[in-house]
Amino acid sequence: MLRSYLPAIVFLVLGGGIGVVFACLNRLLGPSRKKVRKSTDDPYECGLPSEVQQGFRFGISFYLIAMLFILFDIETIFLYPVAVQLRAFGTFALIEIGVFIFLLMVAFVYVWRRGALEWR
Repeated sequence: MLRSYLPAIVFLVLGGGIGVVFACLNRLLGPSRKKVRKSTDDPYECGLPSEVQQGFRFGISFYLIAMLFILFDIETIFLYPVAVQLRAFGTFALIEIGVFIFLLMVAFVYVWRRGALEWR
């Protein structure tokens, strides 16, 4: 039983050990700066003071384009496993991928015609 868990335990110990070693080396060799105490009223965003006013809002087109990018990006990732094993899957998989790409292009044309890719 322990034999089956041994590689995972070794992996966890080595990974944790390397993480601890790097953290210690960073503490010892890295530059040290005086800590400046910030008040609780100061905004903090990625290490820089925020210059965005309270009422600022992103347009919906920003989110729509970001979601469409992620959607099409993830869908094209599904092509990789079939491309790697196409000979094993045969002609049926090739036809299914053709249908998948066709539907993907139909969706892309639909989104394009609706004006979702226009930056407003």
